[in-house]
This record gives sequence, structure tokens and C-alpha cells, in this order.
Amino acid sequence: MIERQEGKTAGVVIFRLSGPFTARSMYECMPPAALENLLRIQSGPEEALSALNILDLTAVPYMDSMGLGTIVRHYVHCKGKRVQFVAAGASPRVMELFLSAHQGVVVRP
Repeated sequence: MIERQEGKTAGVVIFRLSGPFTARSMYECMPPAALENLLRIQSGPEEALSALNILDLTAVPYMDSMGLGTIVRHYVHCKGKRVQFVAAGASPRVMELFLSAHQGVVVRP
């Protein structure tokens, strides 16, 4: 499950993930288009461009390659829009997946 909330500081968006982040769990609660819309840097045209996206992984025990790909795509999208991206709180198991895919730069333990 992914929850999007505005940070206490303007321009900060926090995405809190909970539970396994796998292909199956990702789309159990929302269709692919809804997930894509949730991860947009701007949720609507009236919303200002965020300066920082924080991905909180503290409640994610594990993920598969689909979850990894979703996070990496979001990271690349943020980088292209010059939005700072921080993924933090990864468990050792999740961190190992990022490192084995040579994506250690994307996430911090």
C-alpha cells in the first residue's frame, strides 16, 4: 500500500509504503494508472512542483523486481524534473535487492 501526504514544509511530498511491495500487492488496492497518478510529482495542474520527494520504506519487509522498477522509474522521473528524491528506511533485505541490481544510489538504509 502507498500513502501520499504533503510534508510539513512546502514542496515536500512523502510517500509511505507498507507491506510487501511486489507486482501482486502493488495492484491489489489500485489499478496501474492510479498508482502512476499517485507517484506523479504534481497531483494536479494547480499544485506547485515539489522540491523533494521522500519515499519511506520502513514498513516494507521485501519487494520484487516490479517494486524495484517502480521506485527506480520514479527516481529517474524526479531526476529529470530536478526534484530531489530520497528513499530511506530500507530493511537489509530490501537494501540487498537494490544493491544486487546496482541501484544502491537510489536508496539509503
